[in-house]
Amino acid sequence: MNTTNATLIGSISILLWGTLALMTRWTDAQIPPFQLLAMTFTLAWLLMQTRWWLRGESGFRFLRQPLPVWLLGIGGLFCYHLFYFIALANAPAAEAGLIAYLWPLLIVLMSALLPGEQLRLAHILGALLAAGGSAMLLLKGETGFSGEYSLGYLAAGACSLIWSSYSVLSRRHAHVPTDTVGWFCGGTALLGLVCHLLFEQTVWPERPLQWIGIVGLGLGPVGIAFLTWDIGVKKGNIQLLGTLAYAAPLISTLLLIAAGEAEATPRLLLACLLIVGGSTVAGVRLRSLRLARSRPGAQS
Repeated sequence: MNTTNATLIGSISILLWGTLALMTRWTDAQIPPFQLLAMTFTLAWLLMQTRWWLRGESGFRFLRQPLPVWLLGIGGLFCYHLFYFIALANAPAAEAGLIAYLWPLLIVLMSALLPGEQLRLAHILGALLAAGGSAMLLLKGETGFSGEYSLGYLAAGACSLIWSSYSVLSRRHAHVPTDTVGWFCGGTALLGLVCHLLFEQTVWPERPLQWIGIVGLGLGPVGIAFLTWDIGVKKGNIQLLGTLAYAAPLISTLLLIAAGEAEATPRLLLACLLIVGGSTVAGVRLRSLRLARSRPGAQS
């Protein structure tokens, strides 16, 4: 699979993560977070089981992975959500979300540490422009950072560091089959269930729309998204994916507007221009490289 195709596949994750807010809204926020984590990741694991069944295999061969791969996979998926829950419980959602959503910028910067990768000025400028647009979407109205929410801010910072590290380090394990992510989802679901039984009271959905939200989360932003992201970060242009990831809050806002859950404002238009502009700037280098390689006499 070439870099362009892998990047396009990775971009599917960003589209799916853009539906996260709307589908979470459909659950009415009544389902305890660890219960929701266990339910959605179980659905993601069942999705992979179906994939293996259709191919006539059990998927057990993907279990044979070294310990560092398991620590990265399950640790990345579970710890990100764990600290995200802590952040939202101990800080205002807008500020916590903004800090947690530094992970795309960190991916762009940390990718320079990968073998064979080179960080370009266009990647940095594009990521900063897109980050500014994302900040405009996440910080609405009168907001400000306060010392009383330090625990929440630290947890949100841990979120951004965990997910960016997971994404970048996954590239160093490019030899690990993407199907292994199915078992990462299974392990995350099990840990979520344990935490739910220890710390929460079970609340079952009462309305069909809540079930639709849960199933949608399990199959889309949690299920397919982690599989396509694994392909993208392992074989695609990771700097461009990091910048494109800022489109997720934009897609999320547009879907909320379409569903009547949010209002279109001039702030949204400016945020859209910044995110699209940043993604365009970051993509210029990739397009230039493709054109150079396509010229007659260019080295392969």
